[in-house]
Amino acid sequence: MPHEVRNEPAIAVLLPCYNEELTIGEVVRRFRETLPSAEIYVYDNNSKDLTALKARAAGAVVVREPRQGKGNVVRRMFADIDADIYVMADGDGTYAPEDAPQLINTLLTERCDMVVGTRRGVTDDAGRSGHAFGNRLFNRLYKGLFGTDFTDIFSGYRVFSRRFVKSFPAVSGGFEIETEMSVHASQLKLPVSEMALDYGRRPEGSSSKLSTFRDGARILWMFAMLMKETQPLRFFGTFALFFLAASIGLMIPVLIEFAETGLVPRLPTWVLSVGLLLLSMLSAVTGLILDSVSRGRAEQKRIFYLSIPSGRIERRAGAREMTPPKREPGKAPRAA
Repeated sequence: MPHEVRNEPAIAVLLPCYNEELTIGEVVRRFRETLPSAEIYVYDNNSKDLTALKARAAGAVVVREPRQGKGNVVRRMFADIDADIYVMADGDGTYAPEDAPQLINTLLTERCDMVVGTRRGVTDDAGRSGHAFGNRLFNRLYKGLFGTDFTDIFSGYRVFSRRFVKSFPAVSGGFEIETEMSVHASQLKLPVSEMALDYGRRPEGSSSKLSTFRDGARILWMFAMLMKETQPLRFFGTFALFFLAASIGLMIPVLIEFAETGLVPRLPTWVLSVGLLLLSMLSAVTGLILDSVSRGRAEQKRIFYLSIPSGRIERRAGAREMTPPKREPGKAPRAA
């Protein structure tokens, strides 16, 4: 009997959760109906309610992650789970599981490494004007710093290839993990795509875990750290220009006074301006050196990314290897 070869990719649905007992059961059931061949994983991040019980009852594989924060959960999920296609969504019911096949189809047909389901109603954000303003601000800031690959960097509905998941370093610990994913894709110039999807509201009694000011500050700090790591010349060059402008501003009046009188009565000002000039030069040199280091790290990341084979390609290659070559009757097989 000939061997049966399955060319269908293995799909894993990843649902990080914290206190989502009101919605997680329905979310798991809808994903099971939409993607019947997929394995559904719910990672419970120290929930104080019945999230784990409801998810297990709905048919999901439940794993507990004790380190608090979505970034810690994503890092654990990406390390634990082996699949060809990864679908990541939230357990709060704001993303429709029925949209998952469209995202997967885009990943396969466009040969992308990440497809982001952008949120049509994100500027409303369940009536929270602070979240809406933060989304607009950070998306514009991202475009100015890292490029125009994404229009909704905070969307939690994403589909990944195996290459992306296994090459993503995942340093973040909280909600800034989506920003890190976007920067990783932009830095390595990975093939990505976006698809506009409807964004629902939480049901009555369910509250958002995102803090407008605390998480906004953490995301802004992550922007700065990612810019320092990926664009050090631009990062330290900004400080160099600031110190240089301050130095010149303090230095000019002293030089004018010295040209007129031959004296330097404002010696502390002169010393400060020279110090700022040295800081400017030091920042510029630091940026130049770290820029070379950053380019080398980006090349290493790219090489590591390319070293990870795609699951779909492996399956097709395996199917070709297991299929015996056709030959005409009466002819001996060709020698190797």
